[in-house]
Amino acid sequence: MITGESSWELEAEMSDPALLKRFAAWLQPQPSAEDAERSAFFQDGIIVLDTNVLLSLYEYTETSREAVLSALERTAGRLWMPYQVGLEFVRGRRSTLESRKRALADAASEVNKKLMAARRAIAEAKNLVCFQLDKYGQAHKEIAELEAFAADSAVDAHLNMYRQEFKRHLDMLKTNHGLALNLSDAEDPILARIAELYAEGIGQQPDDVTLRRRLEEATAFRFPNKIPPGFSDADKETPLKSAGDFLLWEELIEHASQIPQAGRRVLFVSNDTKEDWYEPESRTSSSRPWPSLFDELKRRAGADLRIETPVDFYGGVKEFLDAELAEDTYAEIERVSEAFQTRVHDPRLVVTEETAPHFDPPEGLALTAFESVGLASSTLRAAAESASPSHRMFQWWLVGVTAQLGRRAPRDSEPSVDIAAAARSSEPPSQDWIPGTAMSPGEWLHRDSSWIAPWFMDLLESAPQKDRAVLRRLAAQQAEDNRRSGS
Repeated sequence: MITGESSWELEAEMSDPALLKRFAAWLQPQPSAEDAERSAFFQDGIIVLDTNVLLSLYEYTETSREAVLSALERTAGRLWMPYQVGLEFVRGRRSTLESRKRALADAASEVNKKLMAARRAIAEAKNLVCFQLDKYGQAHKEIAELEAFAADSAVDAHLNMYRQEFKRHLDMLKTNHGLALNLSDAEDPILARIAELYAEGIGQQPDDVTLRRRLEEATAFRFPNKIPPGFSDADKETPLKSAGDFLLWEELIEHASQIPQAGRRVLFVSNDTKEDWYEPESRTSSSRPWPSLFDELKRRAGADLRIETPVDFYGGVKEFLDAELAEDTYAEIERVSEAFQTRVHDPRLVVTEETAPHFDPPEGLALTAFESVGLASSTLRAAAESASPSHRMFQWWLVGVTAQLGRRAPRDSEPSVDIAAAARSSEPPSQDWIPGTAMSPGEWLHRDSSWIAPWFMDLLESAPQKDRAVLRRLAAQQAEDNRRSGS
């Protein structure tokens, strides 16, 4: 008795030449929303949401977030969360909220700087015209009129109208977000909804032996050979952080192989379309998920794979599971997804701890920042000029902190940087941050209420004493500045 396939389908499969069968995934056309078998992945497949999809819930406005959560409820019972995704999610929630909080605070500060620059420019323009009137026309009456017209009080009155209107829009963003920016874990409604959606569908933590084996496979074999997924993260500061995508992938394969049913299907949803998940575009074809991923899941777990972005996935939930999603909600899903792609692929918007290791600062910018604060040692200068991924965090932080504290004038096209070396708060920004008490009393103020990034502590240990003092002052001043501004 033939189960799952008709006799003619089986005969056709058996009659296919070995070359066509063995490399079927590579010969398939680009996945499309029109694929005939797509509905089956939504209706009876395992659905795995990447960490970035879950964290996106903290980026939506309140209305869109509720609509998305309601749509996800249509998939309850088939959602499965790898342990790696759960770990990254619970650890990343706070930093996602903090990033939004900091972005809004930075926007308000940047608006004020622009308006102050406009005030100075108006005063300089007025002085220039008055000088010409005096030099070439002796036009004292006109000068007096112009002085009155462009007096500081008059300019301030006009600029205040802009300031209030810009502030109104920024405040509206805070209100529409619908989440308190100092939200505690117990008050987090998203965390509670996600926990309810997944119920017991959460992967178990791999034991130490398994974890070590997977890390060794990633770092010693797969990453050097650029075998997807995850090889683009190979330059992160620790093997454990570098291997996050691969650890997720291994869990997914293990779980799919244990499902006791024919026709196993896995629908994986992610914003990540980097080259370690997607085959690069060519002149004749657009980017598509790597066929080797489909091959591997089929070979090791006997399961079919489909990979979709959130925009396509939520469209499928609406089409196949009858979820209600308005056009405005789609637009917001697309906006958040595009913002993620911008952060990952183009750091010019905002450079963060996640994106910094993957991109070099603009040529000469890190060295300019280095010299602007009087750093002098050859060791740190080499780090500021190095093309090594391990030095990029230091370079980007130095670029950001010197601009933030006014130690140098930012370039017109300079990226914004959202990287802190230290923080003043009751709780650490992340579990691996080091308490300020690790520093001696003479080295660090507010030791009991400070936290220091581990990469920065490593940097201090390698710096000569004079430069170490400069770096400490910069980090401490930045932490205080962030605390005062509420970011």
